[in-house]
Amino acid sequence: MNRSRNLMLILPLALLTACSNPTTSTAPAGTGTDELAPAATAAADQKAVAQLDLLRLQGHHWLLDTATDAAGKRVDALFARADKPVTLDFKDGRLSVGNTCNRMGGSYTLDAGTLTVSPMASTMMACTDKALMALDQAVGARLEGALKAELADQGPLTLRTAAGDVLVFKPEPTAETRYGGEGETVFIEVAAQTKPCSHPLIPNMQCLQTREVKYDDKGLKQGTPGAFENFYGSIEGYTHEAGVRNVVRVKRYKIANPPADAPSSAYVLDMVVESAVEKK
Repeated sequence: MNRSRNLMLILPLALLTACSNPTTSTAPAGTGTDELAPAATAAADQKAVAQLDLLRLQGHHWLLDTATDAAGKRVDALFARADKPVTLDFKDGRLSVGNTCNRMGGSYTLDAGTLTVSPMASTMMACTDKALMALDQAVGARLEGALKAELADQGPLTLRTAAGDVLVFKPEPTAETRYGGEGETVFIEVAAQTKPCSHPLIPNMQCLQTREVKYDDKGLKQGTPGAFENFYGSIEGYTHEAGVRNVVRVKRYKIANPPADAPSSAYVLDMVVESAVEKK
């Protein structure tokens, strides 16, 4: 009888001890929080790095600096324009290629050091220069598909193709990066001839004659443009040719705290919409 009573007292005590033990865990072996934390941290770090890489891609124009094949030989076909290197621009999941014969572009993804570009679409303009025509094909053959991407901190973008070509692009800040925000899209008509204009710091200055043009969502001109006026600044990327009237699409950016006698806005060329030669 005494022996049975002793067992009844011991069993509840053992159960109580097990339930009150703070080290008891129901988690499967090998999945403790001390092992999950480093994995979660590593994943977060990877995501942060990928986001920074994406921001760097989008915050710069990328100018082709060098291009070599698997044997280390320069790919001459990619340098048809010595003064205008091929450029890459990344924005909203789209890659745009500039300074080729035609405007080219496609969608892209960046994941774990691999840049994947979809088959690119392009305009169908014919270029009289055979080397320039061949440039489009040379670019498309090397930029479509999966490319190994290396993005150095504050340095170049290196793309490696499956065939062993190595393309190195130098970074140049975009206008959005330089001026601190998105610009406003406007259309400006530039008269065929410049005219003398007064400037306190520049004697004998010649000013572009410009006026703003409005278009509707169908691309039709709206209203009547005003009179041409002196344009005291410059349009980045635009070179005026005397006797040629142009309508250009530009991005206009506000300049914070401009110097005295300096424009309060910056203009960057997007594209020439129309062009015509005019006789004096």
